[in-house]
Amino acid sequence: MTDPLFPDAGPSAEGSGPLANLPVFSVSEISAAIKRTMEDTFPRIRVRGEVSGLRRPGSGHLYMDLKDADGAIAAVCWRGVAGRLTVAPEDGLEIIVTGRITTYGPASKYQVVIEDVELAGEGALLKLIEERRKKLAAEGLFDDARKQPLPFLPDVIGVVTSPTGAVIRDILHRLSDRFPRHVVIWPALVQGKDAARQVAAGINGFNAMAQGGPVARPDVIIVARGGGSLEDLMAFNEEEVVRAAAASAIPLISAVGHETDVTLIDFAADVRAPTPTAAAEMAVPVRMELAAQVADDSRRLDAAMMRLIEDSRRHLGQLWRIAGSPGRLVEEAAQRLDDRGERLQRAARTLIGEAQARTAAAAAGLRPRSLELTVERGAERVEGLARQLGREGARVLQDGARRLERLGALLASYSYENVLARGFAVIRGADGQALMRAADTRAGMGIEIGFADGAVPATIGDKAGGAADPAPVSPTAEPKPRPRSKAKAKPKAPDDGGQGTLL
Repeated sequence: MTDPLFPDAGPSAEGSGPLANLPVFSVSEISAAIKRTMEDTFPRIRVRGEVSGLRRPGSGHLYMDLKDADGAIAAVCWRGVAGRLTVAPEDGLEIIVTGRITTYGPASKYQVVIEDVELAGEGALLKLIEERRKKLAAEGLFDDARKQPLPFLPDVIGVVTSPTGAVIRDILHRLSDRFPRHVVIWPALVQGKDAARQVAAGINGFNAMAQGGPVARPDVIIVARGGGSLEDLMAFNEEEVVRAAAASAIPLISAVGHETDVTLIDFAADVRAPTPTAAAEMAVPVRMELAAQVADDSRRLDAAMMRLIEDSRRHLGQLWRIAGSPGRLVEEAAQRLDDRGERLQRAARTLIGEAQARTAAAAAGLRPRSLELTVERGAERVEGLARQLGREGARVLQDGARRLERLGALLASYSYENVLARGFAVIRGADGQALMRAADTRAGMGIEIGFADGAVPATIGDKAGGAADPAPVSPTAEPKPRPRSKAKAKPKAPDDGGQGTLL
């Protein structure tokens, strides 16, 4: 019998054994043959299992394992298909996938290529919804503080629903019965793969409208759909719809399904209506009831005004009877006014006369006395200033004398003559200038040595230590006079020699 996988394999032509002539395949050839066999055998299948090990790499593809109590199979969902799935796979979620079997040669494994995903039963749906509800509630999307009040009488009502269903007709009919308003419809699918995206786009689109634009911006939004199964209402449990409802700046009424149907958009909406018809009733009041209330209020207002007028008329009549004729009242009031005016003028003249008399008396009695007081005070002040000037002058002279004494003592302490009195001498050259360094002298140089009581002439000997021949000095030669000290006069030295400065 011929093997379908290896059609050329047959009995061995040689006596070495039946498998000696089997062809040799490469790994790639074997992998391709297995791949063709798997895909031809399972061109389209449905597999039920629990999602495990879900991975979402940056490529956008989905990788996971589908497992049950006895086994597991790998599954992959390509990016283009993953974006269109109505049910997003999650770890632990039981689903039914539709696709085909293929193999992945580099890893020597087989896998399911997913083309569609649906939840495996109502229990899985409820579990998914409950987990999503907890997640969104933890983010604060269902908080009561986010709720907005509905306007009492909106001018424009926006409705997000299917334009061909019975729901929109029920809403329009109910609005017409209660209070006709301008209605703007945003067409959207309410069931199926693209329903969630279109409903969210409708809510966001109404909020994006500008006031005064070509299309009137709604004052309230109604998101409506008729009843259906849990799977039919799944679009209103999707995150994008719930988030759009929670973020709506326009008050939003959720009217999805019947009274017993609860979806996640009900928690995010500002008000939940049990039915679409009830949503229309919540959006507007009843016009006839308002008209009746306005008429009743008008009658009550008219009656209250009539009672007020009658009460005012009766009160005026009572005042008329008590007060008498208005003319007499005016005449009496005018007479009282004239009397008060004359009394006021007399009192003013009297007060002015008395004030003038008091002023004159005060001026006559105070003028001489004030002059004497002024003279006395001036004299006292002059005497005080003279005494103060004398004291200040004496103090200034004493301070100046003491300061002059201190400066004189300081000047005397700085005089070079005091230094000479302590045994020092000053040496001057022939020009009378003081010699401060040995380098300024030379052998045989005539000098003058000044002491405290006078000066004597001298000659510089040999600097090397030998005695130099002294230069002849005339006994009658007189040294040059030395300058006198400006600080203190000294007695003249012999030969009338003067003494200059120390430095």
